Amino acid sequence: MRTQELIGYASALIVGIVLGLTGGGGSILTVPIFVYVFQIPPVLATTYSLFVVGSTSLVGSVSHVWKSQVDLRITSAFALPSFVSVYLTRRFLVPALPDPLFQFDHFRLSKSDAILYFFAIVMILAARSMIRNDRPEQGEAADGKPRYGNLALDGLSVGLLTGTIGAGGGFLIVPMLVLLAGLTIHRAVATSILIIAVNSFVGFLGDIHHTDLNWNFLLPFTGLSIAGIFIGMYLARFVAPDRLKKGFGWFVLAVATYIILKEIL
Repeated sequence: MRTQELIGYASALIVGIVLGLTGGGGSILTVPIFVYVFQIPPVLATTYSLFVVGSTSLVGSVSHVWKSQVDLRITSAFALPSFVSVYLTRRFLVPALPDPLFQFDHFRLSKSDAILYFFAIVMILAARSMIRNDRPEQGEAADGKPRYGNLALDGLSVGLLTGTIGAGGGFLIVPMLVLLAGLTIHRAVATSILIIAVNSFVGFLGDIHHTDLNWNFLLPFTGLSIAGIFIGMYLARFVAPDRLKKGFGWFVLAVATYIILKEIL
């Protein structure tokens, strides 16, 4: 096995560890790992990412469900519209995007490059949230009454994002659950992980109709990521998650900058 591949598989373990430590964020690294370490085309990389993110998050959500930390009513209100959105995005929208996506004179923006630029922008937004360590207070739902209509609309938006770039979108879901559903930050994180898991699997199902998958590669990578989440959940007892989240935010920002520079130069 080449050194580059060893680094890639080690990165799978890191993805799981970060998810276990912080409850999110690690999944946003999977697409760059697939594209730049394993040289997988960006569109296929988003498909692989959905499977890895879904499997790893599902394992992480089991303990939260077992401890009754997940609000199933809120999960349904947010997740059902999101499931529809992510499935339709993967099943119809992404395959229908033209390639090149945009062309004017000598300028040509390919479908793969557009996805990577969009992914980098999302990474920057996620990094900003982690660096600032945003912890929203109860906003519209401060009266204890969830805003189900707004949750459904936001679920549609997150589904579109997840379907397009193959990342879970936890950095968006958690604030929404706090502000619009009135959940505490801990219950919002637990509920978000379950939404991310099912969302990712639904998006993945939208892909299997038109995508050939290398299971010999995908399953070992996913297995390492799942092993990593157990390590992360154990280390979470000893590591201050807020400081870790901030440091990881700077790392995500650096990776996003690398993606943009590599695609431009």
